[in-house]
Amino acid sequence: MRRSILRHLAWLIPVAALLIAAPYFIDPFQTLTLTYGLVAAIGALGFNLLLGYTGLLSFGHSAFFGGGAYTVAFMVKYFKLASMELFLAGSIFVSTLLSVLFGFVCVRYTRIFFGILTLALSQVLWSLAFKFFWVTGGTDGLRVPTPMLLGVASAKGDKIEFLSHGYYWYVLVIFFACVSLMWVIVNSPFGKALQAIRDNEVRAEFVGIQIWRYRWVAFMVSGIFTGIAGALWVPLNGLTTPEVLYWPFSGELVFMTVLGGFRSFAGPIIGAVVFNYLKTFAVGFTVYWQGLLGLVLVVLVLSLPTGIVGTAGRLVSRWRKAD
Repeated sequence: MRRSILRHLAWLIPVAALLIAAPYFIDPFQTLTLTYGLVAAIGALGFNLLLGYTGLLSFGHSAFFGGGAYTVAFMVKYFKLASMELFLAGSIFVSTLLSVLFGFVCVRYTRIFFGILTLALSQVLWSLAFKFFWVTGGTDGLRVPTPMLLGVASAKGDKIEFLSHGYYWYVLVIFFACVSLMWVIVNSPFGKALQAIRDNEVRAEFVGIQIWRYRWVAFMVSGIFTGIAGALWVPLNGLTTPEVLYWPFSGELVFMTVLGGFRSFAGPIIGAVVFNYLKTFAVGFTVYWQGLLGLVLVVLVLSLPTGIVGTAGRLVSRWRKAD
């Protein structure tokens, strides 16, 4: 265990140092792109608790991301709040309610039935956001100004400067906290029980694991992480629309996780960051960016079936054997 911890710290500390120092070495646009990637990584971590550790493929996680985003927008519009800490607390509360309700319905099923149920429920929320335009703003959406961080007003200076420095470090701290918490969860007895359910449901039930309850709790934790990502995303985007509740956004979370490698802890993190850079490049390269991005992702998934992290691990193993 001690060797494992030291081995992980050997590359975690340099990566953390690079992330902390990133705004001093890259331009503001690249910093904003990295911030989007870190936010998406939090959502992908939550999603992978279901896919990679519990064996459940959800197509409805846009409901929790959009729920967190709309919670922030409603708190700004209807309660005139500006504190990012209150936004996060409200988003956690709402995403918990949504995940408890959706999970109660969905975790009784597995495989394609689970995926279709999550997709259907998320589309109910999208429909409500689209139809009740006098509340949600409809396709025009709801605008969200730059929030206060730790009770300090942050809208006085340049907005780009704030988002690429102060807000970046704020997101980075929450990202580190979420990564640490998820690491503890997946390596706890609870996380090991989820992996046992994934590998052999019948055997897990035989040894006394309450499968339905464990899946429900995993679904709730997954939804909370994704809701936090939605809350952090809104100040970056400045606007929330029903698109964040639509099913293609759930597909993006699936792509991020598969791209990075859902069989590893770091896979969703790397996949989310890489996906956001690929998306930014595709948008700037052509107006047909959806087709280009889809083609690139298909090629990557086919050429890297175990994801970026899995492929890198195999190459390192081959290199060690060659030595």
